[in-house]
Amino acid sequence: MSKFFKRYWFLIGLLGVFVLTLADSSGSTSNLGRWLKNHYGPETVIITIFFLSGLLLDSHHIKGGLSDFNGTFLALLLIFVAAPAVAALIASVGLNRGLVIGLIIVAVMPTTLSSGVVMTAAAGGNMAHALFITILSNALAIVTIPVTLAVLVHGIAPTTAVDIDAGRIMFTLGCYVILPLFSGMSVKRFAGNRLNRFVPKVQIFNQCLVLAMIWMGISQTRPVIMDGGRMMIQIVVLSFVFHAMILAAAFLLTRLFGLGKGRRESVIFMGGQKTLPLSIIIQVSLFPQYGLALVFCVIHHVVHLMMDSYLVGRLRK
Repeated sequence: MSKFFKRYWFLIGLLGVFVLTLADSSGSTSNLGRWLKNHYGPETVIITIFFLSGLLLDSHHIKGGLSDFNGTFLALLLIFVAAPAVAALIASVGLNRGLVIGLIIVAVMPTTLSSGVVMTAAAGGNMAHALFITILSNALAIVTIPVTLAVLVHGIAPTTAVDIDAGRIMFTLGCYVILPLFSGMSVKRFAGNRLNRFVPKVQIFNQCLVLAMIWMGISQTRPVIMDGGRMMIQIVVLSFVFHAMILAAAFLLTRLFGLGKGRRESVIFMGGQKTLPLSIIIQVSLFPQYGLALVFCVIHHVVHLMMDSYLVGRLRK
């Protein structure tokens, strides 16, 4: 039982946060989550996540990642091209406006900073390459998000009233992502090996912060989730289909380019997973009127982590 908990504690925590927040009839759990969300909770958590992630990263991983050009190219292709293209294809069938906005937000996000790297290593993949993709994709996102977001919103939902200020988005991403990330990397470089013994604890704490982000997101959207009914089923199915299509593209591309076991895992997980904290920031900043978009961002994160957790076991075998 203890081995099972150690292996799947994050997923257990994920389900626990989801069930506890929704099942608390008094509303005290969700009220606290909403209060934190409205008082710079997400901003504080996201800065801390990226700073701690910087402590876990190593500048040497950049050099190591450069050696696998094909793998890096395929991962970035999945993150910045395939995902938006899949979102546009799915949205073309005609969906609720809030769902479309949520799908677009998720599609333009860079890869995750923690879960994807952990799953890559657990599946027997190249962790150094996964870390390199993490750094590169989140740095490139400062430029890609404003452009891709504007193209998708104006192309898929042209009547959506939103002022996409590219400069503002780039500044926000720089403050919330790049600055804390490289600050953490600088501290790690200055401290040297003295921080190595704290790495496991930092990894666990970082995952707990991700759970806190999910909790605040669920708390904010609890009324919509509780009243959603059939809409919630649609969100779960849509999240599953979206992520499954990206995974299918990842497996196809890795096979076409001859990436076998040991190289394909970082492409599959890093190319398919999307970061949640940034999606919440984008939704709150640009699309606050679409509460269903936030619900989609949160539910998609839960669904795609569950799917990839199953995939870890399959790839490891």
